[in-house]
Amino acid sequence: MKNLLVFASGDSTGGGSGFQKLVEASREGKLEAHIVGVVSNYANGGVYNRAQKLCVPFFHFAGPWTAENYQRYIKETGADFVALSGWLKLVTGLPPDKTINIHPGPLPRFGGPGMYGHHVHEAVLAAFKRDEIVYSEVCMHFVTEKYDQGPVFFRCSVDIRSSDTADSLAVRVNKAEHLFQWSVTNEVVKGTVHWDGKNPNSLIGLAGTHFIG
Repeated sequence: MKNLLVFASGDSTGGGSGFQKLVEASREGKLEAHIVGVVSNYANGGVYNRAQKLCVPFFHFAGPWTAENYQRYIKETGADFVALSGWLKLVTGLPPDKTINIHPGPLPRFGGPGMYGHHVHEAVLAAFKRDEIVYSEVCMHFVTEKYDQGPVFFRCSVDIRSSDTADSLAVRVNKAEHLFQWSVTNEVVKGTVHWDGKNPNSLIGLAGTHFIG
């Protein structure tokens, strides 16, 4: 059983639903990893509240966002893998072959600094209305020291409707995230999905899928 540490920002009142789904999948035996803790940059926010209810060790990471500080949580928890689930800070110093992220839009186009949450959904909808794209996506990728530029190993296309707002698209994308995050994470911790941390051509990933919600 591998140890998995989750980084989830959330906000001052909410967030952390992906983290909770990972914990539930672990406790149900579907995710073959032990969740050793969750890290948030909000001391008493939504992620903290979920961690308390789930009895998962909580760590407040107030910065600075240095490699040494990131590595401190790995050492303290004995984590073998790291899952970013709504973590909004640039990651440095973590092993790129053991650190994964889930992103709520098509990569690489809708990634990079400032492209998170509603910012992604608004940009995706604008492109849809210009007839530049047909679907949104949930992407999972390994994490390097550049925002959202690590190799993508899973894509799930998500329908966009002509009546969508950023809020309604976000609900559907979030459903897809919750449906697939734990199972794809499981393939990473089992070693089915992997890369050498240096050469993107070394990636062994998963086939894409489509979500209709």
